[in-house]
Amino acid sequence: MRSCWSDEAAAHLKGLDALVYASRTIGEDPGLVLWGGGNSSAKVTMKDHLGRDTRVLWIKGSGSDMRTITAKHFTPLRLDELLPLMDRRAMSDDEVVAYQTQCTMEPGAPKPSIETLLHAFIPAPHVYHSHADLICALTDTSDSQKLIRRVYGEDVILIPYLRPGFSLAKLVGEAIRKNTGARAIVLDKHGLVTWGETPKAAYLETIKMVQEAERFVHRARARNGHVAAKRRPTALRDRRERAAAVMVSLRGAIGRHERMLLLYEDGPEALRFLREPRASTLSQIGPFTPDHILHTKAKPLFLDLPQSAAPQAIDEAVRKGVEQYCQEYMRYFERHKTPGVAMRDPNPRVILVPGVGLFASGKDRRACRIVRDLYVHTMGVIKASSAIDTYTALSPKDFYDFEYWPMELYKLTLRPSENEFSRHIVLVTGAAGAIGRAISERFVNEGAVVVLTDLDGARLRELSAEYNRREGEEHTVPLVMDVASERSVEKAFREAVTMFGGLDIVVSNAGIARSASVERLSLEDWHRSFEVNATGHFLVCREAMKVFKRQGLGGNIVVIASKTVVAPGKEFGAYSASKAAQAQLARVLAVEGAEIGVRVNMVNPDGIFEGSGLWSHEMRMERAKVYGIPVERIEEFYANRNLLKTKVTASDVAEAVLFLASRRSAKTTGAMVPVDGGVKEAFPR
Repeated sequence: MRSCWSDEAAAHLKGLDALVYASRTIGEDPGLVLWGGGNSSAKVTMKDHLGRDTRVLWIKGSGSDMRTITAKHFTPLRLDELLPLMDRRAMSDDEVVAYQTQCTMEPGAPKPSIETLLHAFIPAPHVYHSHADLICALTDTSDSQKLIRRVYGEDVILIPYLRPGFSLAKLVGEAIRKNTGARAIVLDKHGLVTWGETPKAAYLETIKMVQEAERFVHRARARNGHVAAKRRPTALRDRRERAAAVMVSLRGAIGRHERMLLLYEDGPEALRFLREPRASTLSQIGPFTPDHILHTKAKPLFLDLPQSAAPQAIDEAVRKGVEQYCQEYMRYFERHKTPGVAMRDPNPRVILVPGVGLFASGKDRRACRIVRDLYVHTMGVIKASSAIDTYTALSPKDFYDFEYWPMELYKLTLRPSENEFSRHIVLVTGAAGAIGRAISERFVNEGAVVVLTDLDGARLRELSAEYNRREGEEHTVPLVMDVASERSVEKAFREAVTMFGGLDIVVSNAGIARSASVERLSLEDWHRSFEVNATGHFLVCREAMKVFKRQGLGGNIVVIASKTVVAPGKEFGAYSASKAAQAQLARVLAVEGAEIGVRVNMVNPDGIFEGSGLWSHEMRMERAKVYGIPVERIEEFYANRNLLKTKVTASDVAEAVLFLASRRSAKTTGAMVPVDGGVKEAFPR
């Protein structure tokens, strides 16, 4: 742990700006706080709405993240109206929230933290609260009070665990009054509170406290020696293949309650922890701070899989493990539930598999990353505490009280609302082309995560980076895949599953076109057309069906066929025949897929010119020659030959795809939807 304070960056910052800088400096260090954890405040004098000098407490709003916090995420409260509460004997959480609302100077400010009074009752101008890993390594032990004294002496106060609120704030305020020379407070099983006359002084005290804990832990580890690992490391390739197999089963088992995404982690920290002899026991003790429970739940699922790599064996072990976890969670809820409280989703958020790694589940990519990051740090704290003493967490009742605490559940209401395809995983072939790009973008806009596949790796990476930059999250991943290669398709599907956990929708869009009369058509062009348009479709859909079947959540395949399936054009034999084969296979898939809840439908576009790689200059010349028109009139010709006299775009195709993949078409399978402006010769029949 080292100081990241920059005198140059902070030199001219005052008041709220200085608080934002200090908060971000703390938030950028994952060893201090993670994902909305911690708190920060500053006491200043400012003018109220009547121009009167008013003492104000600026404090972080509930649910905001110190790493990315800005001035708008802080709430100003009248300090002189908060301080008299020290003389109250008790206040409920609702009373505290109502009172704090009356003290807020800006009506549109965020809801102030439930820890507001704790910050108010500490006289220092600048107060910071963190969940520093190494501080918690000291508090999460069987005799934390003795350890805190041993490390810090008498000038650090240890406060017994209490859930944040009025009682804890009053206890802290009283302790400060009795120990005016104290330099910091350690909250048992919770974290660290430091303060100072300046933002820098308070920040440096945080760093100093953590550094002292760090030295103590290092000495304890050196003294106690290294515990031999129980399991040998698994080779990377074997580990990733096993992870892909586990994820499909896991997503299916979890999805029976609530559809989730998965994130796989096999970094050194996770793998080392899972090789520990006591990993299965230590992981069930609980998180190192209750603030993590909302994201990770109190315990992970520890899944010791059979050595057999057979899918059936993995599926059965995963299913049983998830069922047992859910049953145990239901019992935990029933033991501690309070009137009027509904049980949350009983599925695990963290799944630990020895020899494979950690799996984090969440409603979107961000939620998965939060779970993953929190538990990787939990592993480190567990190992550090175990090196010092015995790792100890809160009681199940304390866990429940925090997990179902309205003040914590309020944070869930701050999350963005979900879109039509949130929690869905989509794979699009030919994603670098005009139609593929339009389809991919629409799915991203509607909340899905999308696996972009194509032969053009450079273009895929560019598109993926563009989408992810716009969304602020890794909503897409680029995978180079040759649909005509069995090995390439199998590899890409395995990687796709490992990226997000499984599949919900596959759009079979990749295709090529060759224009020539049958007598001039080369055997090579004939074969290549069938390799991509028919065999490629077969290989992609075969892998999709395997995933759908093992997941057990149903699925959706949308095939981008062609108007030529029902209305072939002359000198387009290879394309028309291969697309007809694709369409016939789609019909068979609809019949077979219905047994496992998989719907298969087709879209028949006609003449998509804009941005299309299919319509090269050579292709335009060939088709213009077939129809006896100048090449510059080819787009006009295609628009005028349909009943609506309209140009068909890639976006039009994308809208049809989204409809067929959505719940709005839940009773439709085996259908063929024309997107051609009304070419009467191509009416399905």
